[in-house]
Amino acid sequence: MRLGLFGGTFDPIHNAHLSLAREAADSCALDQVWFIPNAVPPHKSHGPVATWQQRFRMVDLACQSDSRFHASRLEEANRRSYTVYTLQTVRKQLSIDDELFFLIGADAFAEIESWYRKEEVFQMVTFIVLSRPGHEYTVPAGAKVKGLETLHMDVSSSDIRRRLASGDRDVPVPGPVLDYLLAEDIYTDAHLTDRAFTAAG
Repeated sequence: MRLGLFGGTFDPIHNAHLSLAREAADSCALDQVWFIPNAVPPHKSHGPVATWQQRFRMVDLACQSDSRFHASRLEEANRRSYTVYTLQTVRKQLSIDDELFFLIGADAFAEIESWYRKEEVFQMVTFIVLSRPGHEYTVPAGAKVKGLETLHMDVSSSDIRRRLASGDRDVPVPGPVLDYLLAEDIYTDAHLTDRAFTAAG
């Protein structure tokens, strides 16, 4: 099996996340893509606006659009979502011939040198790196990388949160996700703190 892992805050998950996953699955012949909502992202100064359970529910709803997609609870109990621990957990569930891929944006990959136990991460996965406008990256020694240059993710979760809080409902998220977040009043509460607007998406 060729398995792609797509970790992120997904606060909220949006159409560009899904487009990236489809492009990666098609170009790299992935059998499955697991979307893994982070518990406590170690590289972000602010925590998510939505709870883990809310973010998981939105991811689960979004994954229903493609039979290859799966919402994963791998990081539900983690205090810190270090990639090396997640990969070790997944690897134990696979056979020796199964291949692991890790989907990541170029902006996040540019910070790869700061990752915890990065050399072990490099040994376990091939990175599928999505180009993002304004971000360049270099490939560290030992890392295996496949670049996706045909798709540009110019949508951010923080922008979607900002638009929702201002009353805009025409945002690029799957219909079932929009229905859910509006019903739960996750990003539309008038008492949203500044964190909802400034946290990286």
